[in-house]
Amino acid sequence: MPSSSKPEPAKGSLKTLLGLFPFLKPYGRQFLLAGLALIVAATATLAIPYAFKQMIDLGFGANGIGGGKSTLHIDLYFLALFGVACILGVATAARFYMVSWLGERVTADLRSAVYAHVVTQSPQFFETTKTGEVLSRLTTDTTLIQTLVGTSISMALRNALLFAGGLVMLFVTSVKLSSIIIVMLAAVVLPIVFYGRRVRKLSRESQDRVADASALAGEILNAMPTVQAFTHEDIEARRFGTSVERAFHTAMQRIRARSVLTLMAILLVFGAIVFVLWLGAHAVVQGSMSGGDLGQFILYASLVAGSIGALSEVLGDTQRAAGATDRLLELLSAQSPVQSVLLPETLPPRTANGAALQLNDIVFHYPSRPDSSALEHLSLDIRPGETIAVVGPSGAGKTTLFQLLLRFYDPQQGNIRLDGVDIRYLSLTALRGAIGIVPQDTVIFSENALENIRFGRANASDEEVIAAAKMAAAHEFIERLPQGYQSFLGERGVRLSGGQRQRIAIARAMLKNPPLLLLDEATSALDAESERLVQSALEAAMVGRTTLVIAHRLATVQRADRIIVLEHGRIVETGTHAALIAANGLYAGLAALQFNTD
Repeated sequence: MPSSSKPEPAKGSLKTLLGLFPFLKPYGRQFLLAGLALIVAATATLAIPYAFKQMIDLGFGANGIGGGKSTLHIDLYFLALFGVACILGVATAARFYMVSWLGERVTADLRSAVYAHVVTQSPQFFETTKTGEVLSRLTTDTTLIQTLVGTSISMALRNALLFAGGLVMLFVTSVKLSSIIIVMLAAVVLPIVFYGRRVRKLSRESQDRVADASALAGEILNAMPTVQAFTHEDIEARRFGTSVERAFHTAMQRIRARSVLTLMAILLVFGAIVFVLWLGAHAVVQGSMSGGDLGQFILYASLVAGSIGALSEVLGDTQRAAGATDRLLELLSAQSPVQSVLLPETLPPRTANGAALQLNDIVFHYPSRPDSSALEHLSLDIRPGETIAVVGPSGAGKTTLFQLLLRFYDPQQGNIRLDGVDIRYLSLTALRGAIGIVPQDTVIFSENALENIRFGRANASDEEVIAAAKMAAAHEFIERLPQGYQSFLGERGVRLSGGQRQRIAIARAMLKNPPLLLLDEATSALDAESERLVQSALEAAMVGRTTLVIAHRLATVQRADRIIVLEHGRIVETGTHAALIAANGLYAGLAALQFNTD
């Protein structure tokens, strides 16, 4: 990232909250309406102590009851007080509605923005970031921000207005007593602010521990068959329990610190106020202050003290939200090393034979393994309509080749051209739209069979989906499902066999109908009968397109136009099956091992 002379805010600091401004800016009108309602409510609240003073001095004092005033005069004061209460109620309800709407709206926008950004990240991002942690940030952290926007900001402004207004009215009532109380409040606020820093740090740690527990749970729940096969249920339950306990202990540290902060705020602030009120009581006895003045001073002092206590409470919520914002902004600031160019080139019109592909002197190593080359000076020229099989021992670079073709990563050296266009100058949408893939580990979504196949082309009709399923030999078993194509396939396709999941993936790729087809062990999970059916369908699907096939089972690639043999990221042999057997090299050795044991 480019260097900057501007210092970054500390993690979890309140300055971090400025990062939320782009999400708040579109709703300036709603904030304005909420602010107006807040000002009206605060003004009404500040008017109540003055009304009480008037009632005490004019209604119940020397000129009040028994002093010549009529009951009508008293009734007017109470009606006025009720009117103030009505204004307060309406304004408070309006403020609550507006800020609650803002909290929900901003949180929804933030969740959508973070998710939309995360799904554009390259696989490099997910090498170092757990999906469970991302989910925790999308749920727990955004809920904290919802509390901030929907409650805490409003409460902070309300209490700030009450504090300022109450302070002014205190001085109007008694300059002497107000001066004393201000000096004392200044003395007690400093330790509160100092201790608040500890609460902020513990808030961040608490959120991190919750995210750790969520990440662990997500990982284990997605691997339950393996966990149960190795009878690790108790072990994993204890691991999760330990993680939850760590989160609990960290949360308790935060709660204890926040409790102490609240105790300090209440005791110190109210202690100062009680002392000043004691002085005021003596002033009434001495006749230098009226009973109404003291009553008004007490109410305004209570408002000031209450607002300080509420502000300290809000500060705790704000500090937690700052930590949450910091974590979300980390996700939003993550930049994928693989980006579409601003002015992308376009692919030439598709030909009847498929796409041409050239790989020129490709050198690549994974960012997490910079000292180990996955592909080393690899060059390959593939003609339109050609079927190329890629074979080699595990770790030779076969899957890496597919990842570079899809631009999940960019090579450190060399370039890849699709129909003569460097794929780095194509938009990612155009590039990946021209490629269909059947991966070795088939992903089945929590949808019905129809939608799982339609994932290959979102605008495909039901008839086109069914036609693709028939080509992939998937139609028959789908029809036998309880609700046919409307059958829910279970999370990660648990209701299907491995071979059935593979055929769903093949149907998905056929529906996409791309000029370049990548098959990564496309028939590896099929039994002999299903493999025969799917192999026939794949051969039909290969017509009119360029196909690259990764296969460990060499029997599936014997009819390829060319076989590329990889070892340690290099092409060590090229030719037809017969020619490579005759060459008696690495391919011949792999073939001998398989065919002699089959």
